[in-house]
Amino acid sequence: MKAYYSMIVDLTGKRCVVIGGGIVAERKIRALLEASAVVSVVSPTFTPPIAEWTESGLVGGQQRGYRREDIEEAFLVIAATNLPDVNYQVYLDGVEQHKLLNIADRPELSNFIVPAALRRGKLIISVSTSGASPSAALAIRNEIEHQYGEDYEKFVDFLSDFRAEVKRVILDRSQREHIFKEAAKLDILHMIRTGTFEPFRLRVMEQLCQDPSHFSLPDFLFLLTRVKL
Repeated sequence: MKAYYSMIVDLTGKRCVVIGGGIVAERKIRALLEASAVVSVVSPTFTPPIAEWTESGLVGGQQRGYRREDIEEAFLVIAATNLPDVNYQVYLDGVEQHKLLNIADRPELSNFIVPAALRRGKLIISVSTSGASPSAALAIRNEIEHQYGEDYEKFVDFLSDFRAEVKRVILDRSQREHIFKEAAKLDILHMIRTGTFEPFRLRVMEQLCQDPSHFSLPDFLFLLTRVKL
């Protein structure tokens, strides 16, 4: 079995082509759209949602059989038809053109596979069995869904904003690391769950968003320490 390398890919503005117009293709297209990819689909028939996406211009559509040139300009290609011969031809053409390839019915031919993912805003938790059992990966994903509720979205959004502002205000790397270390000791999730988070967030971001020349590191660290106490 292949040894896969875990990565998160930015598909914003990237051309991604899906060959196939059924339920599997629909699921693949939906995920690509959520990742802000530029999606094209090629298939003699489309499911109603795919047809709606193509008619609205959200997805580029060619309602016909697959042709080699369909994937020439693609960054990423997914073969998801119900015809193994067509999927295999996409594989052959994709390999020749050095594409990122996912062959839905032949994971062993793919040079990337899609994990079962749990999303909470910027938080993405991916579960993969390296293609051994997609259904097991989905079951594990569903199991951990209850452990990571909607409060994690607010938690990660704050961490993102906090980190960006600290990096803007504090130019000294050692001071930034000290602040991040102190902030890591805070039980922010507890504050979110008990309704005390928003006043804390406003105080912290108010201090960070002021003119950097007026920023006081001791005062800011005291604010974080006081919250911990």
